[in-house]
Amino acid sequence: MNEHFLFAIKIIAIQAIITPNTALFAQINQDAQRYQEPQNIVQLSANAAVEVQQDILTINMSTTREAADANLVQTQLKTALDAALIEAKKTAASGQLDVRTGNFSLYPRYGKDGKINGWQGTTELVLEGRDFAKISAAAGKIQTLTIANVAFSLSREQRAKVETEAQHTAIDRFRAKAADIAKSFGLGSYTVREVTVSAGDQAYMPRPRMAEVSMKMATSDVSVPVEAGKSTVSVTVNGSVQLR
Repeated sequence: MNEHFLFAIKIIAIQAIITPNTALFAQINQDAQRYQEPQNIVQLSANAAVEVQQDILTINMSTTREAADANLVQTQLKTALDAALIEAKKTAASGQLDVRTGNFSLYPRYGKDGKINGWQGTTELVLEGRDFAKISAAAGKIQTLTIANVAFSLSREQRAKVETEAQHTAIDRFRAKAADIAKSFGLGSYTVREVTVSAGDQAYMPRPRMAEVSMKMATSDVSVPVEAGKSTVSVTVNGSVQLR
């Protein structure tokens, strides 16, 4: 057989072997490039905070009774609570002064011998709403309970409004920071890969002198001295962007 013909057959055979392998290697290389770690990824965060006046006042009023008989303690607590409810409901108004009962507990007391030697119970009334003057006046007229706690907070409507404002600002700052970083690296734009948005608030308020207030409330029907503080609602945007 002609040597040149045999040499040509060998070349064709080698090409037949190499060609499919080259295609396979090319496909593997493309897949590797497709699934390789993305480049130019930057992690960043932005924050915005808005200070707002607290618009909800909550006053918790309570009393404690003790006696040898559990039924007697329960009756005394019920009498005190009923009188407080009657007084508070005289000026109740939805959203402005809401009245509700709180914790009611009754538990035994034990002597040194481990046996029950008496009972103690507590009942609570909650006054809450937006009308601070009405709430404090109602609390001042209640004589069967004393003040246990005074707290200020944000209504859901106020919180949602302020949170939306803070969120818009935080997102704008996130976008501006991403654009500035891209520009600093000499790149023209970016795409957002993932983002998380979280919100919270911190309250600042004067601390009432509860011992003094409770003593006054037990002897006269004066309004409770209250002063609302402010809350700071903050929103944080965390995420990553890919620079292009």
